[in-house]
Amino acid sequence: MSATETVIGMSKRKGRAVLRPALRAGMIVMALIGLILLSQGIWIHAKAIVAQVLLDRAFTRSVATGQPVKPWSWADTWPVARIEFPRIGETSIALHGASGQALAFGPGHVDRSAEAGEYGTAVYAAHRDTHFAFLKNVQIGDMVQITRGDGKAFSYQVMETLVVRWDQSGIDTNADGKNLVLATCWPFNATTSGPMRYLVKARMLE
Repeated sequence: MSATETVIGMSKRKGRAVLRPALRAGMIVMALIGLILLSQGIWIHAKAIVAQVLLDRAFTRSVATGQPVKPWSWADTWPVARIEFPRIGETSIALHGASGQALAFGPGHVDRSAEAGEYGTAVYAAHRDTHFAFLKNVQIGDMVQITRGDGKAFSYQVMETLVVRWDQSGIDTNADGKNLVLATCWPFNATTSGPMRYLVKARMLE
């Protein structure tokens, strides 16, 4: 082996020796990032589950006392309705208002939309990856039970499901009849927000 080949061989070995720690460090960083993202996902879903338990308790007390009951002392919202889909066995407690804080814990009753059971359109919105993830399993003809905080219960039947732009939803809160719209982001498996919304439209059964 010539002196030149020897030098080249030594340079390659030194290069690999320097590269290995860098690769190991990169792998460790990627593993940590993955762990953080996984933990965040688990935390979001765990928070949603725990919140619904506390909301259910507060809602039960609201029905019993006839007064709004906050789910925890610092909450700036309170349960206003229980939404149930008997066929698929799904239940969610809806909160007053559809602010970001409210939607972090459950579906929100959109301001200025009708109350469930009243004339017009009652609109509830929630995140697609937590409280309204089950909307993708809802079918036309399904029954929806809405129980308000005053204990009054109403039955709706799903008439239509559709995908629309957020600014072209066509939702009329003053529409004739007693209507219900459940709204969430679309598509369900997306990881970033977008302009499209998935709507479940229902009409109350008299």
